[in-house]
Amino acid sequence: MKKCCAVLLALLPLTALAYPIDVEKNLDGVKLDYTTYDTDRDIGSITLNNYGEVAAQCKVLFRNGPEAPRVRRVQVPARQSKDVTAKFNREIIKLRISLDCKPQ
Repeated sequence: MKKCCAVLLALLPLTALAYPIDVEKNLDGVKLDYTTYDTDRDIGSITLNNYGEVAAQCKVLFRNGPEAPRVRRVQVPARQSKDVTAKFNREIIKLRISLDCKPQ
């Protein structure tokens, strides 16, 4: 029984599919909130929620190690939300997202 428990505990790290996501934000007077998701092993996504009275023009930069960064530009209308995703060629180990938003 002890061997069985030891094997199960040893396999526990293999079941973790999530990867860490770091977000660096630069919000110039925009009331914006975000939620990140580890959608798949090679896909990262972020949901942008605009709580302000004006629309926001955002540039989202996804970085995954040595691969070329993926840039997405999106307009988030006032009091609405938008989903932004990026697919990479390799499995994501750590995803870094830079969020730069300005009022429109």
